[in-house]
Amino acid sequence: MKMGRIVSIGECMGELSETGSPGTLSMGFAGDTLNTAYYLRQSLGKDWQVDYVSAVGTDGLSDRMVDFLNNEGIGTEHVRRLADKTIGLYYITLKNGERSFTYWRNDSAAKRLASDPAALHLALDGADLAYWSGITLAILSNQDRLTLIEALGQFAGKGGTVVFDPNLRPRLWDNPETMRGWVHRAAAVSDLCLPSFEDEATWFGDADPTATAKRYQAEGARRVIVKNGADDVTFAASSGEVSRFSVPSIEHVVDTTAAGDSFNAGYLASELKGASVQDAVCAGARLAGRVIGARGALVPDAVKPV
Repeated sequence: MKMGRIVSIGECMGELSETGSPGTLSMGFAGDTLNTAYYLRQSLGKDWQVDYVSAVGTDGLSDRMVDFLNNEGIGTEHVRRLADKTIGLYYITLKNGERSFTYWRNDSAAKRLASDPAALHLALDGADLAYWSGITLAILSNQDRLTLIEALGQFAGKGGTVVFDPNLRPRLWDNPETMRGWVHRAAAVSDLCLPSFEDEATWFGDADPTATAKRYQAEGARRVIVKNGADDVTFAASSGEVSRFSVPSIEHVVDTTAAGDSFNAGYLASELKGASVQDAVCAGARLAGRVIGARGALVPDAVKPV
């Protein structure tokens, strides 16, 4: 396996979650692209550098977040510090293993993570793989969305691999039409897209996972992996060939937070190590199964030694 560098672009937030003890909450840090970076860092060891690209404030809570990332071995050189902002917060409520969220992110510095094009290009310089999501896009202004897409397009043009999880969250957008338009623009600069069929069927009207895969390829994505809960994963290769792979069954679900994020990390880590698509899909599903068998987005012992 070669050595390399990954950048994960997005928003890390303060996570307030229930501990199981009435009236008691735990405080941690999470966010879709951070969750994937966390599990990539655990899965790839020292052969790969994993950096986070974002923006935070200069307050104590922002300091605590940066310290957390550093302690986990995730690079923070490209986390910008903005004196007039702070980090976002969210609170998780669980019911039968399914989660709902309450957010406080109006003053989130991450909304300006792409406001400095030079800093963004510097963060991408020398990277092998850039990972981002629909949530990354959703929190930005239109101008910053364009800046980020253009930067990633240039990165791809120089041989970098762009991986995009649409992670559709309509309430972060002005309307569904705007969301759909920007998500398709994001797909156009991406080598690999990792959508979830349930969301895609709801907001794009796809009849089946193959339709989802073909739609993203029509927009410009070279390869697509469509997650579908406990059902088969659908893979559309750059050749256009479509395959389906079964995933290991999950015995115990405690908290579905970060299920897709951890799958993405398990898949990518295995692919970077040279695994076949089928083996990488199974690795992603196994990691996701361990993550949703525990509380919270970041489960310290979810990655098993191989």
